[in-house]
Amino acid sequence: MKSNLNTDIADVLIIGGGVNGTGIARDAAGRGASVVLVEQGDLASATSSASTKLFHGGLRYLEQYDFLLVRKALKEREILLRNMPHISRPMRFVLPHVKGMRPAWMLRIGLFIYDHLGGRSMLPGTHVLDLRTDIAGGPLKAGFRRAFEYSDGWVDDARLVVLNACDAADRGAQVLTRTKLVAARREGGHWVADLQDTRTGAVVQKRAWALVNAGGPWVNKVIDALDGVVPPDPVRLVRGSHIVVRKLFDHDRAYFFQLPDGRIIFAIPYQGEFTLIGTTDVDHTSDPATAECSAEEAAYLCSAASDYFSQAVAVSDIVWTYSGVRPLDDTLEGNASTASRDYHIKVSDQNGQAPLISIYGGKITTFRKLSEQAVAELGEYIELTGQPWTDHTPLPGGDFPMDGRAALADKLAAGYPFLGLEVCRRMVSAYGTLAWKMLGDAKTTDDLGQDFGGGLFGCEVRWLVAREFALTAEDILWRRSKLGLVVSPAQAAVLDGWLKEVGA
Repeated sequence: MKSNLNTDIADVLIIGGGVNGTGIARDAAGRGASVVLVEQGDLASATSSASTKLFHGGLRYLEQYDFLLVRKALKEREILLRNMPHISRPMRFVLPHVKGMRPAWMLRIGLFIYDHLGGRSMLPGTHVLDLRTDIAGGPLKAGFRRAFEYSDGWVDDARLVVLNACDAADRGAQVLTRTKLVAARREGGHWVADLQDTRTGAVVQKRAWALVNAGGPWVNKVIDALDGVVPPDPVRLVRGSHIVVRKLFDHDRAYFFQLPDGRIIFAIPYQGEFTLIGTTDVDHTSDPATAECSAEEAAYLCSAASDYFSQAVAVSDIVWTYSGVRPLDDTLEGNASTASRDYHIKVSDQNGQAPLISIYGGKITTFRKLSEQAVAELGEYIELTGQPWTDHTPLPGGDFPMDGRAALADKLAAGYPFLGLEVCRRMVSAYGTLAWKMLGDAKTTDDLGQDFGGGLFGCEVRWLVAREFALTAEDILWRRSKLGLVVSPAQAAVLDGWLKEVGA
């Protein structure tokens, strides 16, 4: 086991600033490891901000007999909801029964297993709904009579990544965004990595006893940059696309829709005024950075939603789309929707030194468990001073009860009445108890700095730059928030200009 007496050599260098990379960085830093994390773009700029934004066990995975994955995800679901009540919340899902698809007895059995497989303790169990009388039936076509209602969770995926990175940095990790791995090699029992600043082109070297490859869909590209490492196993890249439309219903529950081709989609309340619909599962053969919702995928999602909602959803109704690419095990046959979502951690070393830990696959719901397991692997090579801790420690700003978000927003509004309740609710949903620190001693809107629209003011922008690694308007409007849905292009341009002026 290597004790890092040479302060010029970090314990671990992590490649990739998505949910897995930042989760590993947070866990390792919290156990006393010296950590450097590099991300070629912004944090959560790829797959980790392009999920369906759910903490869920994966009800459909029961059909694939993937009970171990479902159980693992269900156990994690409640841990995560408890530790980040600002950026996540429990959500009820409505699954209409459709004749000719999965029979009612199958759905009952599946949901019974789902309720009990993961040791559910906080969330309510499954209920049967009469869609002719329940409010959930209102937006649906008249032919739907019965539905099953069950529990899962919603999460702001991009903020999950950012807050993991913030916590890692608070615990001593060095987080470098816009920094790309050019090459790395084993030398003297450790790794020597060439890292390039993608803005300036400057190249610096970092040394580390261990290297973690959390490159997501670029996991094999990272390995290609490592001198002397054997060619990687093949990876299947699968694109998931989503569409966002103006809200199709007024209640706070989501829908789980079965489709004639055997697939499923979700329709989820989103950012107050919108409905999120997704996802697709399509093989992706080009650079993951180019992923976007195709015309065929958009039409498919609109048609699928229109089969259920009385208000037809047209392509012209779409206000935003996004896509992400997931790296899955390429050894399995079948269509993209049935490929396993479980993760794999592969470790290789050089005579017991300079380990390479590569992360393949994974669901956002299991990122914490994956991180904990990866750090346990690191512990075979570097000295860790602490025990596993992330299962009982909230993310920054999440130190309040799971059901306390509304009360916290009311308290914030009482202290800053000039903001208005809606802005306070957004701030609590983003920053939790840190909202007070971010707002400081402001007494009027004039004290908040420049108004960029959508309730975004200069003091929040400065906070995001100083504390959350934001550099551009896109970083702020589409990842640290979703204010891009309400801020005009002109306002976004003003924000970008302001950021350049202050040297972000």
